[in-house]
Parts: sequence; structure tokens; C-alpha cells
Amino acid sequence: MIYPTRRTILVAAAIAPAALVVGLVAPAWWTAGLALVVLLLLLAGADALAGAPIRSLSVTCEGPGTVGVGDSITILARLRFAGRAPATAEAALGVNGPVVLPHGARAAVALPGGGGSVAFALVAERRGTARLETVWARWTGPLGLIWKQRLLALDQPVLILPNIRPVREEAARILNRDAMHGLIAQMQIGEGAEFEALADYRQGMDRRAIDWKQSARHTFLLAKEFRTERNNNIVMALDAGRAMCEPIGAVPRIDRAASAALLTAYVALKEGDRVGFFAFDSRPRASSAPISGPRAFPILQRVAAGIDYSDNETNYTLALSTLASALSRRSLVIVFTEFADTISAELMLAALGPLLKRHLVLFVVLRDEELEAFTAAEPVEPDDVSRAVTAAALLRERTLVLTRLRHLGVHVVEAAANQAGPALVQAYLDIKRRSLI
Repeated sequence: MIYPTRRTILVAAAIAPAALVVGLVAPAWWTAGLALVVLLLLLAGADALAGAPIRSLSVTCEGPGTVGVGDSITILARLRFAGRAPATAEAALGVNGPVVLPHGARAAVALPGGGGSVAFALVAERRGTARLETVWARWTGPLGLIWKQRLLALDQPVLILPNIRPVREEAARILNRDAMHGLIAQMQIGEGAEFEALADYRQGMDRRAIDWKQSARHTFLLAKEFRTERNNNIVMALDAGRAMCEPIGAVPRIDRAASAALLTAYVALKEGDRVGFFAFDSRPRASSAPISGPRAFPILQRVAAGIDYSDNETNYTLALSTLASALSRRSLVIVFTEFADTISAELMLAALGPLLKRHLVLFVVLRDEELEAFTAAEPVEPDDVSRAVTAAALLRERTLVLTRLRHLGVHVVEAAANQAGPALVQAYLDIKRRSLI
């Protein structure tokens, strides 16, 4: 694309009044204005021909394919001219998705030796997929009268994932803490359901582990040692419905749930278990089969990044029955959800039947700190009293639902938003220690 620069437009705008003045003062020289216009056009044409050809420019973009929510990344655009090149150029980046460019989408590029690069800073606002769609580059001719512009399509995706840096740090802290106190070693040998070996009975061992038949044969006490089962199925079922997309502490509940799920998944993979993700709202939205191994965590990250925000009501019956039919072996199903009223809670309780028949279910619910603040606040106005009474009623209904879940045999983790991940990891380790899966 070729179009005039601001200099050309200003010169053309200045020619018009000058030609009018000449026509009024010296009518015989009225053609001088037309001559100036023609001269300007000729200079612009010469400027266009003398500048670097449009097709001589090639542009490449480099940058990470993933970024955590709230993190900043740098996209490096490299410009290279084949043949003659201008001294400087301008570049602009076209981005679509949940990202912002704090320093703008346009920058100047110096081109020493016919090539140069420019960096664009992007900040991820929320989960999803951003796309680097296009790069615009433009430059002027030697006279600065004509812009030459080239548009290059990129279509490069950038996955915006839940921020995993605190996930890895918290997981390492938890694993190191447990290893320091000997819990990991105890979980591998000494507790569990799979027989490991016979060992001499020592003071402090569980008397129920004594093998009386072998002890009678060898004439001294022998006890059975067990090891915790590995390769268990762990399924993270995330409710992505309307209630889970509401913010808590300025962050959507689903984002906090995804971070807690990834933290637990990281620890579970380290423990040798298989982890899968399942997201749903009015219908199932995303799923991955339980997988294990060091390469599983990046796959789970991508599945978590693909869980979109939804304004649909959650259909527990369809989602949980679909999940139950898809699981071929006993699994630990960790459900992240939020129920806004007793009606949705009743539907949720009714839909748990197919899962509870075969699987172990763990519910993760974030404490509603806003309601708790309303009930704890000292009333100053009449509206404060009515607000506190309403909040207390909602909290009672919530407690009733959680109590009914526990009576059904469901394990429940209710924690503050910033403590949901560590609390869930501790519940998972406790379940493994007790060999409940």
C-alpha cells in the first residue's frame, strides 16, 4: 500500500491558498498553482520509485507460546529488507484476545544494514488464547512524501494459562515439607493397601499388621508392610458456569479453582498418579483422559487454558452422568463448584448418585468471604442489619448443603480463596495416606 505522508498533505494544503493569492494578484499567472500541484505529484512519484520496494520487506515474530495470567511477555518483531532499505521504519502489532499492550502497539525501528528489530510488551489479563494476527510495517521514501506499507499475516496463538509460577513454588514447598517430616517415605512403605513385604515386628507398629500364621511358622513376630497404591486416577472436574465466573477477591472463582487444580495435579503427578481434567457448564466443555508422566503437566495446562468463561447455568445432571460414564476404573473425582441457592444444590445432590456408587468424590468450595464480612460487620444503619440477616441465612443454607454432602460420603474442602490450593493438596495426601482411593 502506498499513500501520502503528513508532509505531502500539508504542502498540498499550503498550495491552495498560495494559488488563490497568485490568481487574485496576477491573474495571468493563475496556472502557477496547477504547476505547483503537478510538481508535488511528480516529486511524490519520484519518492515512491526511489524508496525500498514493498515486497523487499520480510517480517518474523518471536515470542513464547504460553504465558501466565498477569505475566508480561515480549514479542520480538524482526524486519529485514532485501536490497536498498530506509534508515528507519515503523512497526505495529495486531493482537486479538485477553491481552493489553501497556506501551502501545506501534514503535519505531532503526534499520542499520537493512535490518532491525522491535520489542512489544504484552500483559495477559485473563485465561484464554490470544492471537498475534498481523504486523504492519511502513517507511518513507528519501523525500519523506510517500508512505509505503506492508501488511503481513501471522496467526500465531499464545496460550494464556493460570499462573504456574506460584503453583510450582507452592508444590515444591509442600513436597519438601512432607519429605522433611518423613511423610513421603511413610506413604510409600508402611501404609496403604498393596502388600510390600514381611518385616520384624517393632514397638510402635500397628498390631493389626501382625501376620500370625507366618509368625507361628518362624517363631517370632512378623508384620506385614504395605505401600501406597500408585497410578490412581485423579479427575479435576471444574464447574465453569455462571456462578463460578463471578469474582472473589477481584479474581473469578474459576481462575482460583484452576490454580488449585493445577497445584494438586502437579503434586499428584509427582506421586505417580494419573490426572485428567473435565470442565462443564450447561454441557461438558473440555476434557482430557487421565495421563501421567513428566509430559502430562503442560498438557493439563493447555486444557485449563481452554476452559472459557460462561454465563450459562450449570447442568449437574448432564455433566456428572457424562463423567461417570467416561470413567472405566475407580477414581478420585475432585469437583470445583459453587451453588448460589438451595435449588441448584438439590440438583447437584441428586446428580451425585452415579459417581458415588463407584468413585470417591471430593468437593472443593471457596469460602464466601464477602458474606462472612457482612455478618461480622458492626451494624451502623438499618440496611446493615438487613444485609447481615440475609448473609447469615445464605451461610446457613450453604452449611446445610455441605453437611448433607458429608452425610452422603462426600469429602469436602472449604477454604479461603488464597488457601484453596494448599488445603486441597493436604486433603489429597490424606486420602492417599488412608488408602481411600
